[in-house]
Amino acid sequence: MTTRIDARFAKTRAEGRAALVTFVMGGDPDPAASLDIVRALPAAGADVIEIGMPFTDPMADGPSIQAAGLRALHAGMTLTKTLALISDFRKTDNDTPIVLMGYYNPIYVYGVDRFLADAMTAGVDGLIVVDLPPEEDEELCLPALKAGVNFIRLATPTTDDKRLPAVLSNTSGFVYYVSITGITGAATPDYSKVSTAVARIKKHTNLPVAVGFGVKNAQTAQAIAAHADGVVVGTALIDALKASLDADDKATAGTPQAVASLVADIAQGVRAARRAAAE
Repeated sequence: MTTRIDARFAKTRAEGRAALVTFVMGGDPDPAASLDIVRALPAAGADVIEIGMPFTDPMADGPSIQAAGLRALHAGMTLTKTLALISDFRKTDNDTPIVLMGYYNPIYVYGVDRFLADAMTAGVDGLIVVDLPPEEDEELCLPALKAGVNFIRLATPTTDDKRLPAVLSNTSGFVYYVSITGITGAATPDYSKVSTAVARIKKHTNLPVAVGFGVKNAQTAQAIAAHADGVVVGTALIDALKASLDADDKATAGTPQAVASLVADIAQGVRAARRAAAE
């Protein structure tokens, strides 16, 4: 079964470029503005959209994404409303892949079988659940794959060749390589090491490898796109969103465009990398 994620990476590969994967928090700064933001991303150049599931204890996230989750929760966002947001997005876009990213607790509380059924109905294509290791695949990973939802794993600089086969065993869609150790938004990666890391991962899998953590602008995106199948950007988009809010952290008329403009800039960097490599 070919998913939207498979089709999109095949398309970008055929175009000779990396895919741009964008992360935003579902419901940030409120459900209506969040939908406007997500709807603006494909036209700005996003190939895949990751939507964060707001959670009260986001241990792998840096301050920016933690704050985004809190804004969303304060605005009344729930997992049910996050799925509704995706359903609304699908009314006007049936092609752009959507990946839900977050932690297992909200899904566990929702109920795995019910969640997967509702996620499929809403139009979810993939899941990234950062606190479920391969040893817990029976909890969610295997049921998700059976339902036709890609289960995307994270690999890090500390994931050695002994551990990689376990990490990749039930991974599908793409591999998300976290290019730094630590929380999101904390540092800029060493680009010379990114190339080596991607090559090492590709010895173990035929899946596309998307690289994230530390992408801030067109320049950093271009540097990573030269070595990876995909470039993931999240914290920079959340920061652009935050800068557009009013004094009470409420959306303004310029909030969706603030995010879309940065995505468009980063998309140019991603596309320039492959052009530069071909010339």
